[in-house]
Amino acid sequence: MTLNGILAFLNLGTGEIILIVAVILLLFGGKKIPELMRGIGKGVKSFKQGMNEVEEEIKKPLEDLDKKEDKQ
Repeated sequence: MTLNGILAFLNLGTGEIILIVAVILLLFGGKKIPELMRGIGKGVKSFKQGMNEVEEEIKKPLEDLDKKEDKQ
């Protein structure tokens, strides 16, 4: 989904986006925003890593089963 698609879905215009950015700057300040974004990035990375681990755990028994069938 592209940024334009997201904005069309939320029906946000340029004025609303500028207002949201200004409020975020006022609430968190210029120094806190990079820390906040870094934390969000680490959270997303951790989530993706967890999803990959779950996917590997699901695939492993299937691969073991395929290996057993090939030996017979």
